[in-house]
Amino acid sequence: MAETKDAHVVEIPVDEEHQNKVLYCMKTITAIQHHPLTEISQSPGHLLLLKLWQRDEDLFGRRIALKESRMDSIRREMFQLCCLFLLFHGLFLTMLFTSSVNAKQGSNCKKWWIPSCLSLSTSLVFVFLVQVKLYRYWKAWRQLQRERGDNRALTRCIQELRMKGASFDLSKEPQSGKRMKSSSVEIKWKPLTWCSQNFITICLLGFSGLIFPASKFILCGF
Repeated sequence: MAETKDAHVVEIPVDEEHQNKVLYCMKTITAIQHHPLTEISQSPGHLLLLKLWQRDEDLFGRRIALKESRMDSIRREMFQLCCLFLLFHGLFLTMLFTSSVNAKQGSNCKKWWIPSCLSLSTSLVFVFLVQVKLYRYWKAWRQLQRERGDNRALTRCIQELRMKGASFDLSKEPQSGKRMKSSSVEIKWKPLTWCSQNFITICLLGFSGLIFPASKFILCGF
């Protein structure tokens, strides 16, 4: 006589919190699958473009840092030249005043143009050196501004690519924005810009012009 066995079905109760966790995990997986970075990783063209742009962004950063370091070095060199300029004229005027006091009255007055020409020629050498440094400084500054503009445009494209994913247009290229200026404004502000960029040279020339007649005053006025 065969025994009959009753089949028992065990029901596992599922609470609401467990259901919410399962739904959250499913939504997370779905979101990851549709994330722009996932789409980029699955598209060889977009992935290659992202890597190239990231490499270019790193190169821009290095070039910007190098130009900033070069500009700091040029500023230090100009400061040293200006200090030497002032030190030379300080010693020059001190020696001139001492010689005028110790010498007989009027004996050095006829040769006042010799120290004046020496002072002027030395001043022009310093002014020339400073002007060369200024030219290199502003040239590096303009290059730095272009590098920063190109870097900002590239960064915007990288951010757009990361947000759009596979829908990003591969034919798009970074374009740096250029400030549009009218010709009248450029002509109006060009002299002011030139004066501001060469302010140090103008000051050194003005100081040199004051020192030139000062030699005659020191030698002939005492």
